[in-house]
Formats: sequence, structure tokens, C-alpha cells
Amino acid sequence: MRNDLPDLRPDRAEGTPIYLQLYARFRRAIAQGQLRPGDRVPAVRALASELNLARGTVEAAYQLLVSEGYLMPRGPAGTVVSPQLATHAYSAVAPEVVPQTSFHADVGSAERPLQLGLPALDAFPRALWTRLAARRLRSQSGNDLAYPNARGDAGLREAIAAYLGVSRGIACSAQQVFITAGHRGSLDLICRTLLEPGDACWFEDPGYPHARLLLEGAGARLVPLPVDGEGLRVDVGLQRAANARFAVVTPSHQSPLGVSLSLPRRLALLDWANAAGAWVIEDDYDSEYRYQGRPLPALKSLDRQGRVLYAGTFSKVLFPGLRLAYLVVPESQVARFVRSAEVFQQHCPALSQATVADFLTQGHFARHLRRMRNLYALRRGYLTDALHAAFGDRLRIDLQAGGIQLLAQLDAGEDDRALAERINACGIGVHALSNWTLQERHPPGLLMGFTNLASAEQARDVVARMKAAMQSPTLP
Repeated sequence: MRNDLPDLRPDRAEGTPIYLQLYARFRRAIAQGQLRPGDRVPAVRALASELNLARGTVEAAYQLLVSEGYLMPRGPAGTVVSPQLATHAYSAVAPEVVPQTSFHADVGSAERPLQLGLPALDAFPRALWTRLAARRLRSQSGNDLAYPNARGDAGLREAIAAYLGVSRGIACSAQQVFITAGHRGSLDLICRTLLEPGDACWFEDPGYPHARLLLEGAGARLVPLPVDGEGLRVDVGLQRAANARFAVVTPSHQSPLGVSLSLPRRLALLDWANAAGAWVIEDDYDSEYRYQGRPLPALKSLDRQGRVLYAGTFSKVLFPGLRLAYLVVPESQVARFVRSAEVFQQHCPALSQATVADFLTQGHFARHLRRMRNLYALRRGYLTDALHAAFGDRLRIDLQAGGIQLLAQLDAGEDDRALAERINACGIGVHALSNWTLQERHPPGLLMGFTNLASAEQARDVVARMKAAMQSPTLP
């Protein structure tokens, strides 16, 4: 590297994409004063050559930095650190690129046993879905081929509003519903509309890693808060950052511990948001799957002051390849979100939106959920029985009321990251709980999905492979 530049070399052993590592290193260098406002940065071609990277990798990092205002292109004069940063008291620490063993690996990879975040792909009604999509294709008019509404298909937004009123206790209109390209699309829309760089954000610890990375990349200053048997510790949030502008929570089924946010803490969280003028982002990612009693009402159903942004997804209830999610915003914020959606359109395929609308309004969605609840209860039993038979007390499983994954806790002192690496080297897809934590200390554990275990025999076979890998002193 040139002597006048900070060390920008990426670590190819990390699971984080190279362009995100490069992006984070530039942000850190700017935050620490190694690169100052007005400093010229290397040309894309020159930096790619110096770091032995593809030009497209460097371009992707630069585009992200330019879009967030850290770099400013000046045509023939090159690209410089934005001079506007000199007018701000910018001292936010750039996000560290945390080495991870596996949570990136699930994205875009082939299905693996025990993989998190996947519904039962073998049980999805493909023939029905194909008929609905084909009917939509045959009935398309000229208007259907034009640019889509930035908010999303009107029929789908109407259907979602009606569904949420019945199933989640949320009173909202279709005008408050925005269709997004997956859950991270919803977070991105929120950040572009409401977030200012450096805003403090309460974040569950442990919590969803992909949400953590997106929020840090958008400039949020995360304030990790512990989670116990009643969910997020609101009292700790008041001690650490009472003036935070956001809180990101998974109240119905905490990700990854599986506990539900108790009613007193829900009310305390809303009281804080109302008093502080803060926003609560409710990630309701798999509340449909509850095996004891009815699904809990959404936190949004208690929101009387319009402080909760409700994020739902079809990835867990239909299939993740759809890349369709939805966001319900307070009525007072609709106009702001419309402006953001029109500028940063997510271009969710119109045909997919229309097909999902038909799936909802014709009753197929409700029937599909009933079938999946019964199926998942059975498949959860397959995995639980196999783990108990193979490991006895070494893995402690606290079955929660809902969800599509299990947490198996290990003895204190065991290295869950090393165990997860050994297991996953055998073609399995578990996660180490330690990779979901920021600063809180938790007993080590392994996170496992069970939805695609089609039989008790398959569960026993997968667990046997898992046990053999855990007992091996080296990677296979």
C-alpha cells in the first residue's frame, strides 16, 4: 500500500463480502481522521490493481460510499472525501467487519439440512402457485406492462391490510402499507426516510446479524441491550441511551432466543418511544408459527401514538425466493415514505405481487398456514427427539411456543463457533449463537432450523452426522 493511505487490504478469510470490507475500512479511516474532508482517494483502477481486486469490487464499495455521502466524485479531478463532512461533528466509529463463520453462507446457497430461515420448500403448493401466476399472465392488460406503483400493488396492499386486521390486531389502511424487496428492503426504506447518520438505535443482543449490518451500514449507532426471559431489557435501554431515536425488536418471537416480549415491557417500550419521540421497528418475521395457543397480538396493535413501524415478510410463510415483504408505517409518516419509495424504488416484480394478492384473497394463504403449523410441529418433534437421543444432556433445548428454529445450549466454555464450523463442513447449516451477539455474555449454543426435515429417519441421520463432526478433533 502507499505510505499515505490507511491499510485497506481486505481479509479473504472472512465471510463478509470484499466490497463491504473495503467500504467499512474507508469509513473507519474517515472516522479516525486518517482520511480527511477533501482528501483525494485512489482511482478505481489504481486501487483495484494495488489490492489485487476486480474493478467491479472497488466500484461497488465506492458507489456505496458516494451514495451515503462519504465520498464525492469530481469528474476528471477524481474522487475525494466529501468536504461537507468538515461541517459536521462527525466522530461516529465506523462499523467493524466482524468475522463470521456461517450466517452469510445461507444467502444464495443450496439448501442444507438444519439451515435457518427456510420454510418447508417441499410442502409449498407449487401447482396451485403456477395456476395463479398463469392466470395473471393471461389476463394482463397494457397498463400492467407499465411502470409499477412505487408503493406496491394496490390489490396486495389491500389484502395485507385486511389480513393484519384479522390476524395481528393491526388497524391500518392500504395507504400505510409499502411493499418491499425483503425484510432488508423494509429496513433500507426506513433508514432512507427517517435515519440520520449517528442516530442511536436500541438493538437486541443477541440479535439478527443481517439487520445489524444494514443498520450500521446506514450510519446507525447501535446500542446493544440484553434479552432475558421477558424479552428486551427496556430498563437497560433507558440507562444506556434514553435519547435513542430507534429501537429494533422482535417481540413475538425474539430472534434468536425465541422468547416473547412481555406485556409490561411492551407498554414500557411504547411509553419510552412516545416520550422520546423515537421510532420502534417491529420485526414480525415468523409470528404465524405458534404451536401453543393463538399467535400473540403484534406490538403495533398497542400503538396509539403512531411510533411503531411494523415489518412483515413472505419469506418465512411462502418462500424466500419471492423477495417480498411489507412495511406498515404510521399514518402521519405516509407522505414521507411515499417520497422515499418514489426515489428509491425497489422494483418488486409486479407478477409476483399480483399472485400473492390472489393467494391471500382466495383463502389459500390461511389454509397454507394451517397446514404448515401442523407440519412444523411434527418436524420440530423429529429434530428434538433425535437430539435428545444422540446428545442427552450435552445439548439443552428449551422449546418455545413458536418459531421455525431451535436453540440448543451448550456447556459454558464450549466453543460454539468451532463446533459450527466442523458441523457445517459436513454440509449442514447450523449457526453459532456467539455470532449473533455484540457484547452481552451468553451461554454458547447452536441454532438449527427444522422445517425441511421430512422424516424422523432424516432427522436421526443429520444429527448422527452432526455428532460425528462435533466429536472430531479437526475439520473433515
